[in-house]
This record gives sequence, structure tokens and C-alpha cells, in this order.
Amino acid sequence: MRERLLARLTGILARVAIGAAVLLVSVWAALALWYRLSLPEEARLLAAGAFGLLGLATIVALVRRRAAAASLFALAVAGVFVWWASIVPPADADWSPDVARQVTGTVDGSVLSLTGVRNFDWRGEDDFTPAWETQRYDLDQLRTLDMFMSYWAGPSMAHMILSFGFADGRYLAWSVEVRRRRGGGFSPIADLFKSNTLVLVAAEERDVIGVRTNIRGEDVQRYRLDIPQEMIRALLLQYVADANALATRPTFYNSLTSNCTTTVVRMARALGDVLPADWRLIVNGYLPEYAYDMGALDSSRPMAELRAEARISPRALAAGLTSSFSQDIRQP
Repeated sequence: MRERLLARLTGILARVAIGAAVLLVSVWAALALWYRLSLPEEARLLAAGAFGLLGLATIVALVRRRAAAASLFALAVAGVFVWWASIVPPADADWSPDVARQVTGTVDGSVLSLTGVRNFDWRGEDDFTPAWETQRYDLDQLRTLDMFMSYWAGPSMAHMILSFGFADGRYLAWSVEVRRRRGGGFSPIADLFKSNTLVLVAAEERDVIGVRTNIRGEDVQRYRLDIPQEMIRALLLQYVADANALATRPTFYNSLTSNCTTTVVRMARALGDVLPADWRLIVNGYLPEYAYDMGALDSSRPMAELRAEARISPRALAAGLTSSFSQDIRQP
């Protein structure tokens, strides 16, 4: 009797597990069809709804032990996977002007040359003067690394930008961004489903930080990272290598796996730095606390004090988007 009950319980648990898997796959496939099918909205809704109903019907059939339904569902899933694999990131499109170019770079001795450094003059969200420049930087003059956190959706979510400082007072900021098409926008859900590609933007702080403080009105915070000089240099060169790779092999942006935080974490791990998995790498508004716990911030002071001093938006608004922007936001 015990063996019979155990076998029955095992069978029930197995059907529950399979049903849960069918449900998850059905939800993913329905959303993928909705966001990525190149059809009118009504047709996309019909396709997504039909797949969702197929998934529910399959779960019911499994409860009633009708194995044929599982075969039909497996064929449908295989078809969706084949279609999904055929969607590749575009190399060219009518990109939004602020992400129209992918920076590329070369290194000759200690001189880093970058083509496509962004240096826009921003007057409003849709009012700006584009400027893409070729700049050279002496890697032997590289001194500091700052982490900027731009909070756009409350305290939990932020956009991270790393900025490299040189002895001559210049700063080079790198931002991992969504490469939107002209008129397009950012959607955390849609960008889970191959909606936009990824772009690495190298820019003047007055541009990429200033547009967030002075134009979009975001709460931007700056933290000086306490990491070895050789790590700072290696990370900068890794940015350049990844930028060059993106210029030849586009990659889709993904809100969970290829975003502004995970891309930098992947770079650091590729360089041999040990960065343990942590929920704050996903809910990245708390990334400063993570950096503090990892010893990458000034541990001689309380984190609350560092947070309070990190806010630069008031100083940026008071100073304006001038040529001395980088120096102005670092004033005490």
C-alpha cells in the first residue's frame, strides 16, 4: 500500500512539474509572438492568444492523462523556437540620433584613439545639437574610475555609467544603452524579447551625465571606486574591445541578461575579478551598497554618508551644461 501511494504521489508531482513547465513556456511563447511577430496588432494578438490557449489545453489534457496533447504542444514549441532563432539583431536601421553610432577604438602604445565619442549639446529631450568626435587619451595618465547611478524609477532601478578620469582633468564616460530606432522607446518587458539591440556609448560627461541631471531631471549619484590602477586600465580596454565587437557583430539588449549592469559585471569577470552573484546586480538601484560590501567604496565612512554626498543633480542644475561640467559636479 505504501509503495502504491508513493508511486501515485510521484506521478502527481511529475504532472504538476510538467504542467508548470508548460505554463511557463506558454507564457514566454505568447509574449514572444506578441512582441516580435512582424504582423498587424490583431494578428499578433490572435497568435499569442492561440498559443496561450494551446498551453492551457495541454495542461488540462495532461491532468486527464492524454499524452497526444503533449506531442502537439511540443511540435508547436519547436516551431516557435525555430522562428525565434531566425531573429537576428540588425546591423543597420533608422536609429535614434543619440545612439546612431557605435564607438570604436584602437590602441597604439599608451595612446587610445576613439572614433564616435558623443559630445551633444542638450537643450531639451528632443532639442540638441549632435556631435560625434574622434578623441585620443593617454592611458598612462589614467587615474580614477567613478560610478554614476542615474535613478529613473524610484530607489530600486537605476542606469549605471562608469567614467574614467585622467590626470589632465579629462573624463571619458561609458554607458551601456538600448539602441532604439527613431521614435522608439525603452520597455523592460519588450526588451526581453529581442526588441532592440545593445550599444556602447562613449561620451563626455557633460553629455551623457548632463542629459540625465539637467534635461530628464533624474537623481544622479557619483561614487569614486577604490580599485587597483591596473584594473581600471584593463576595464577601459575591455570596454574598447567590446565596442569594437559590437560594431561588427550586433547583439540584442536584454533587460535581465545584457543591460547596463550585467554587461559591466561580465567584463569584470572576464578580467578575472571575483564578483559573487547578488540580487543587487538585478535590482541595481542598490548597487552602491553592493560595491560598498565588496570593498570597492571608501569603507572608512558609513554608507549612508557616502549616499548623501553622492547626489550631484543639484550641483549640475546650478552650474549648467558648461565646459566645466565635470569639475562643477565634483565640487564639495
